[in-house]
Amino acid sequence: MNVFINDIPLILRKSNEKVYRHPHDVVVDADDHFSSKDLVGDVLIKRTDTILIDKIVRLMEVKKLKKLNSLTLVTSKKKQLIEHLKDQFKIVKAAGGLVVKDGKILMMYRLGVWDLPKGKLDKGEKTMDGAIREVEEECSISVHVLEKLPKTWHSYAYKGKKILKKTSWYLMECTDDSLMKPQAEEFIEEVRWMTPEEVLGVLPKAYTSIAFIVREYLQSLKSGKV
Repeated sequence: MNVFINDIPLILRKSNEKVYRHPHDVVVDADDHFSSKDLVGDVLIKRTDTILIDKIVRLMEVKKLKKLNSLTLVTSKKKQLIEHLKDQFKIVKAAGGLVVKDGKILMMYRLGVWDLPKGKLDKGEKTMDGAIREVEEECSISVHVLEKLPKTWHSYAYKGKKILKKTSWYLMECTDDSLMKPQAEEFIEEVRWMTPEEVLGVLPKAYTSIAFIVREYLQSLKSGKV
């Protein structure tokens, strides 16, 4: 599960997933005494339980943890912790697409941030149908789905409520971009085809969840899985 709280990745892993091979800057145990000042770089916390995850979520929501890049929580009860985390939020479902054509990726610029086309699902709408609709509406192009990409979960506050937006992502191929233009009513200023190198160059000005999806795709491309 890839959760982004205040644009910082919160990653839940099972104890047997061998996350210790990943280079972490800080590794602590749930019983250790630590504060927000200790959360620097890529942090891993072992033996996470529901009490700790509540503390961590509150900390990430209230504090501006500018030095924290990612937080990995290791637990023997991953499913239980995921359900506990979800119970703290109202779940909103959304879908979007990473669109490719001739080796390039479609990026869009909205409200000062580089983004991928996405949006909330209509009531009763199937996830894939919603993803296609959002992409075609926001960019005025035609697409078809190639395969699923990882889901992301993004938290935010709206009218005093804690929202957790579940976004289902799809890899799509553009079939017609002859009328491509940004959807102004959605505050999209620009849609642009970029090479992978160009995309990597703008990712520092993108949401962390968007950067995660793009990098996952590029890594799959590099390894020949796509």
